[in-house]
Amino acid sequence: MIRRKNNKKYPNYAQLKIFYVILALHFLQMTDRMPNRPFILISNDDGVQAKGIKELIDVLSPVADLLVVAPDSARSGQACAITTHFPINLQCLKQGRRLSIYACTGTPADCVKVAVSQLCNKRTPDLVVSGINHGDNSSVNAHYSGTMGAAYEGVLHDIPSVAFSLCDMNPDADFSPLRPYIIDIVFKTIVAGLPRYTCLNVNFPKEEKFKGTRICRMAATRWDDEIAPVKNPRGGKMYWLVGHRTNLEPEAEDTDAWALEHGYVAITPTTLDVTARELMGVLKDIF
Repeated sequence: MIRRKNNKKYPNYAQLKIFYVILALHFLQMTDRMPNRPFILISNDDGVQAKGIKELIDVLSPVADLLVVAPDSARSGQACAITTHFPINLQCLKQGRRLSIYACTGTPADCVKVAVSQLCNKRTPDLVVSGINHGDNSSVNAHYSGTMGAAYEGVLHDIPSVAFSLCDMNPDADFSPLRPYIIDIVFKTIVAGLPRYTCLNVNFPKEEKFKGTRICRMAATRWDDEIAPVKNPRGGKMYWLVGHRTNLEPEAEDTDAWALEHGYVAITPTTLDVTARELMGVLKDIF
């Protein structure tokens, strides 16, 4: 028997299944003939009027039913903060069958809490999407990020969640290169799902074209020279938070920092379980 040499690598069954499901979803949803389109809850930390969230709505509204609940103004750096000492107000900006938009006086986490509790009408979102953030939320920035805070809150409600950020602080940043990646990542996440208490932190470099995607870990970084004293005309002490981020492992090629620096989209699976399991056995011997 003659065996034909063929070095071509074929995708496995799971990959083919995901590909065809996504292809079918794209076709049906773009024609608006699918009765049960995915239901996506959108929030951010730059505010409901930010260009990034408007871009996200524009990308996803043709292919999914959207509920948008976002802060009424910028809430950057709010992380997982919640409002406890005064009421949260909502203003409906748009009410429709496929798209509803609300401005919220609370934090990004508040927005997700209120949306899930009061606005979803017993329809659980298939996905929480946060962003698109104006600025880098990789490595240490993820701990401070309100964009990530909204994704974390989605995870706490057992909803798969994805946070998107572009490494460009410009209010008029160009999000067009992100569009095909957002559709691809959103639908693959809906189809494949995520383990409980995990979400995806997706960061895009400021490039006109990306080299591709890389699944990577969070880089070990820190902020240095963070505090800048300034003169307070009314007396007392006053400071600005400034500084620069230092990469403590610049040569490591498996990190989000390396991926972004080299033109790749960095996808970092992130978990809310912060238990240091490797220490548990050691501490049992000590305590």
